[in-house]
Amino acid sequence: MKKTILLILLFYISNFAIQAQTASEARAFFDSGNYTEAKDAYANLLTRYPNQSEYNYFFGRSCLALKHFKEAVNPLEKSSKRNYSDATLYLAWAYNQNYEYEKAIDTIENYIRLQKRRRKDTEEAENMLTEIRKNFRMLKGVEKVCVIDSFIVDKKDFLSSYRVSDESGLLYMYNEYFDNVTPHEGVVYESERGNKIYYADKDESGIYNIYTRNRLLDEWSDSKKLPDIINDSVDTNYPFMSADGITFYYASKGEGSMGGYDIFVTRYNTHTDGYLRPENVGMPFNSPYNDYMFVIDEFNDLGWFVSDRFQPEDKVCIYVFIPNRIKQTYNFETMNPEELIQLAQLTEINKTCPDEAIASEGKKRLTKAIHINPKEKEVVDFTFVLDDEQTYHYLSDFKSQQAKLLFQKKQQFKKEFVEQNKRLSEMRNEYQTGSESHKNQLKPAILDLEKRINQMRQELDDITKDVRKLEKNKE
Repeated sequence: MKKTILLILLFYISNFAIQAQTASEARAFFDSGNYTEAKDAYANLLTRYPNQSEYNYFFGRSCLALKHFKEAVNPLEKSSKRNYSDATLYLAWAYNQNYEYEKAIDTIENYIRLQKRRRKDTEEAENMLTEIRKNFRMLKGVEKVCVIDSFIVDKKDFLSSYRVSDESGLLYMYNEYFDNVTPHEGVVYESERGNKIYYADKDESGIYNIYTRNRLLDEWSDSKKLPDIINDSVDTNYPFMSADGITFYYASKGEGSMGGYDIFVTRYNTHTDGYLRPENVGMPFNSPYNDYMFVIDEFNDLGWFVSDRFQPEDKVCIYVFIPNRIKQTYNFETMNPEELIQLAQLTEINKTCPDEAIASEGKKRLTKAIHINPKEKEVVDFTFVLDDEQTYHYLSDFKSQQAKLLFQKKQQFKKEFVEQNKRLSEMRNEYQTGSESHKNQLKPAILDLEKRINQMRQELDDITKDVRKLEKNKE
């Protein structure tokens, strides 16, 4: 009998030790940000202890981190009922991410009232409440959009699946356009005429910002960062300028985003060279996931955007829609709430197009666009603008032998000019980080090099004028 009791006791001690070890491992996964492993570990624990508050709490939070929003609700409800830690706060956020905004608002307001009675800080919860109310307002204004197709592609090269008319401009990945080899997620938009680009690049802290450049003759201007009203100290990427040259779309993780990248629209003011305050384009284009690369192809009367909603980590879904001339929204007051959420989430795109004739015509235009090979970036030896009508890309384009020889001299001189600029940039960086004595040593050399570069720039301009004059006289 004593032996049996001892065996039972040893069994429970062993089982408790295994449980403690497993729980400790699960928490270690969570604390280190390995949410997939944490979720699996807590799921195993919950098969044995389904009502354990701590396990439900961390399982739910792991689901939120992984954007498995539906799975997060039930475990967080269980831990919230037992008042475990701040489970109620995360439960409200889980409701928010599932578009259950009224539940989210009730939950977070109750949480705030309780925290105030306990004389605890409520700033985080009140900020969350503001965010949830903003999202609820978006749900009340879901745009009626006819989505005619969607297809899942690899995230890393999604842009190759876009089929946009040349009249709308060209889209490139940053590395393709600038022949860059280091990891980079920036996108470049080039205007139809090829005289202006908008592109995303990293700043010193690794944050993506959008810049622009103009091409004057055969030279690109220095990059100009778009104003802070667009570059909001967070990742901003995926630029697209509409054919009107005024309506500008981009994606940002900044203020006003539902989560991750959201699509925004602003308008360029040609008189002030500024931009109007950006607006979130709303649902169904934006979601708690990443939504970006919004394109309006006016020539084909088609719109494009991409989202990672409901997708594995390495996949995204491209949605193709018919752009609206005038924005119309669903009636929030009269619609079935579940149906409205489906339309906002785009879970069933066939329900977005009640007019089959319009959808059919849109699909025909899409089919035609898909079967046109996209224009590739032309590989040329150089770009030399002779005049408003002629641009040379190869030495064989020159008619004047003198102009050709002088142009070759110009190209060699330009290489030296680029090298000197590179050297000047290195010296300036060295100056910024150097000691006071080292700065005193560098200063005269920097001033001399700046003077020499200005002289070289003038010489380049003079040679370029002479090349054009010789070539034009030959015509």
